[in-house]
Amino acid sequence: MDSYLRPKDPMRPQNQPLVLILDFGSQVTQLIARRVREAKVYSEIHPYHLSLDKIRALKPAAIILSGGPASVHVKGSPKPDKGVFELGVPVLGICYGMQLMGHQLGGKVRPAKTREFGHAVINISGSNPLFKGLGKSQKVWMSHGDHVDAMPKGFKVIAKTDASVAAMADEERGLYALQFHPEVAHTAQGFAMLKNFLFQVAALKPKWTMAGLRATKVAEIRQLVGKGRVLLGLSGGVDSSVAALLLHEAIGKQLTCCFVDNGLLRKGEAEEVERMFRKQYKLDLRVAKAGPLFLKRLKGVTDPEKKRKIIGGTFIEVFEKEARKVGKFDFLGQGTLYPDVIESVSLKGPASLIKSHHNVGGLPSWMKFKLVEPLRDLFKDEVRALGSEMGMPEWFVWRHPFPGPGTAIRCLGEVNEAKLKLLREADAIVVEEVRKAGLYRKLWQAFAVLLPVKSVGVMGDERTYEFTCAVRAVSSSDAMTADWADLPHDVLGRISNRIINEVRGINRVVYDISSKPPATIEWE
Repeated sequence: MDSYLRPKDPMRPQNQPLVLILDFGSQVTQLIARRVREAKVYSEIHPYHLSLDKIRALKPAAIILSGGPASVHVKGSPKPDKGVFELGVPVLGICYGMQLMGHQLGGKVRPAKTREFGHAVINISGSNPLFKGLGKSQKVWMSHGDHVDAMPKGFKVIAKTDASVAAMADEERGLYALQFHPEVAHTAQGFAMLKNFLFQVAALKPKWTMAGLRATKVAEIRQLVGKGRVLLGLSGGVDSSVAALLLHEAIGKQLTCCFVDNGLLRKGEAEEVERMFRKQYKLDLRVAKAGPLFLKRLKGVTDPEKKRKIIGGTFIEVFEKEARKVGKFDFLGQGTLYPDVIESVSLKGPASLIKSHHNVGGLPSWMKFKLVEPLRDLFKDEVRALGSEMGMPEWFVWRHPFPGPGTAIRCLGEVNEAKLKLLREADAIVVEEVRKAGLYRKLWQAFAVLLPVKSVGVMGDERTYEFTCAVRAVSSSDAMTADWADLPHDVLGRISNRIINEVRGINRVVYDISSKPPATIEWE
């Protein structure tokens, strides 16, 4: 996508101060940003090597230095411009960020005699705004081999464990540091500590709301698009759907949405998309009914990667055909989210290449356009909240993620319409029973998988030889890791009974109790 013209960075939400998070490679940097935003303060993540001039241009109200896997003593280890500590704004260093602060400001950082990984207890000394309202003893989550052994000038120790300094502060300059991770759930009062940094130390106000964000986004889109036309690939998922409604609110008839019905959707999903966006929201929706073409291309294919490539290539072909029918357009709309943007930026040096989005990667060269990505600075939970703010029904906004290749990778082995029909019916039962039990919002995903395995059964006085269905339900916060969900046995029993009784062609149901890792959430 190197040749595509990208819009300027998103406008900062109106009248909102910025908390700048400098990323040093921590696996939970995104979690820091999410916690700050949960406190209703706007935050952005940038790589640690952001120049001081660019930092000044952003005018941050506060800065947070993330953790990271490096040691400050290793040659080439990531270090920010020392000037970040001299900008006159509060700075919070977390884990590696604390070691950086100690090292760059003249303290001593050494390998710890006792490394701390996992749960620990800190003892807080004196009074300090960072720990305001908290008890003197706190359970936290540690992950470090080095530690600050001698304080930089002007700093004092404000918390310790039995093995190391757990927190330090130079209150006069507004510099604070924690050796543990306040952003993770394992630190019991971590969110309270972050809020203390935002509200007690940096004196910010919790003003970042979805209503304000919505107004900013509408203005941003209008400024970018002007009188141009936008073509959006609408998948029916939460991200593209929220993007479609936001674009429609901003530019109305200048937006055209293209929905490719690949025949690999959930039960009733194609009709649902048409009804909601064409009839309810009155969008200009073009529908390409291409199910037979996709199934023709998939005939005889059993390899999962080949399935994905065939589906992706066929999507491009169909989308291209529909785009030509639309005529000239100036922008392509995408539901790109903030994690896609963050993960595409190299921590080793300046870079701004964005990963090819799954539904437009590889589009033909004749499509010369700019991109409009109204959600590119939002996390998934914020997209859901924005959808709710715009009046989208709760059942839709909180719908479970669905893979790009659709049911093709939940129908193991060869894909055909007969097997897909069985899978759609079984999957609908799983979702319906999980909803009835009040468990849907508690799960990351719950779905059915049709296995290429037949087994003997008995129904009435007749012997059957039919397919096996696997039920998969997992809990997760970000899909990077996932635990199998311990669904109540009565719920599993109802799911099994209904599938076997109502879906002719399935006579056995099994439950998947593998976590990610080592398994994946999807079966293919």
